[in-house]
Amino acid sequence: MAISTRFSVAVHILTLIDMNQERSITSDFIAASVNTNPVVIRRIMSKLKKAGLIHSSPGVSGTYLLKEASEITLYDIYAAVDGTEQLFDIHKNPNPNCEVGANIQVTLDTVFNHAQQQMEADLKQTNLSQITANIKQKATN
Repeated sequence: MAISTRFSVAVHILTLIDMNQERSITSDFIAASVNTNPVVIRRIMSKLKKAGLIHSSPGVSGTYLLKEASEITLYDIYAAVDGTEQLFDIHKNPNPNCEVGANIQVTLDTVFNHAQQQMEADLKQTNLSQITANIKQKATN
C-alpha cells in the first residue's frame, strides 16, 4: 500500500500559486503542470481552501495564498489534505494464541506512532517559501 500522493500534489499546487502571484492561474493551468485531471486539482484545492491556505473561485478570477509562503509549513499542507490519517495501518485480527500475534499490534503501534510524530515534526521545520526558493534555484542551474 502506497502513501497517498495528495500531499505532494498539494505542495505542487501551492508552489505554483506562490510562484505565479503576479498572474491569475486556473485549475486547468495547475492540472497541466501536475499532469492530471483538473477535477483532481479542484478536489485538493477545496481541501486547501477549507484549511484557510488559499482563496480560489471559479474561472480566472484568481487563486492566491491566504498566508505568506513563509508562514505555511509542509505540516500545514499535510494536515489540510491528509488530516489525521495514520501513515501506517496495522493488520487486524492476528492470532491471539501466537506469541507474535498477541503482541505485534501494540509493538508496531509504538514504533509507527513514533515514526509518524517524527515525520510531522520534520514537516513543521520546512515552509512553502523554502520549497519555492529551492525550485527557483534548481531551475536556474
